[in-house]
Amino acid sequence: MNIPFTKMSGSGNDFVIVDNREGQVADDIKVDFVKKVCERKSSVGADGVIFVENSDKADYQWDFYNNDGSSAEMCGNGGRCVARYAFEKGFAPAKHSFDTVAGIINAEVKGPMVKVKLTAPHGRKKALDVQFNGQQYEVDHINTGVPHAILFFDNVEEQDVKDIGQHVRYHDVFAPAGTNVNLVEKKNGSALKVRTYERGVEDETLACGTGCVASALFAAARFQIESPVEVETRGGEILKVHIENGSGSEPDVYLEGLTKITFEGRIVEL
Repeated sequence: MNIPFTKMSGSGNDFVIVDNREGQVADDIKVDFVKKVCERKSSVGADGVIFVENSDKADYQWDFYNNDGSSAEMCGNGGRCVARYAFEKGFAPAKHSFDTVAGIINAEVKGPMVKVKLTAPHGRKKALDVQFNGQQYEVDHINTGVPHAILFFDNVEEQDVKDIGQHVRYHDVFAPAGTNVNLVEKKNGSALKVRTYERGVEDETLACGTGCVASALFAAARFQIESPVEVETRGGEILKVHIENGSGSEPDVYLEGLTKITFEGRIVEL
């Protein structure tokens, strides 16, 4: 085994990116490959793995996996990272598109700053009754490429994100697919603070792009926040969510923030 890779971070979400356009990592070994590569103490370590592959619909397509080996339709921060990767490697221009399970994603790379237009949000549901731990919670829900539940709190730092996340993620209301879970706090002006429990990682992550977008959509309606919405992630970085009038029932949404290339190497043994 001798697989080149690039390690990237988007607001604290870290990814291993593999140029798989020549098919060096076969489909039938991807799950095992991902699980082993994402182990933080025995391998590279990451929240997920992105395989870049050929596409007849866009500049390229991705095959994205969470670190538990599960496939995900979309990942906002991963999308920003792969867009910069493709531009830096020279097989996509600064403005380009890539194909995902969720649909075609448009991206614009400006150095380390990357802005992506996500697929149209859908399935908006407000004030779902979700009960656990002897309490009743009002939960909003929307799909911004992947499903996201939203719970508002006065102070997210006081909440047990993993406990709440596990109960909501596996709740019957969201069965069978489950959901990502975002705890949201309104700050001054157009600012939010968001902590996210990610399905597939099964824990809190330092950031979640599609979760920030989902949180911004409900917060904008709830608090009459104007675009762009500035979202402080658990990792401390600020992501901007642009909400613009769309042609459908939901607005067009864009996610913008910094990306970082942390290192490159070769995987020689798993």
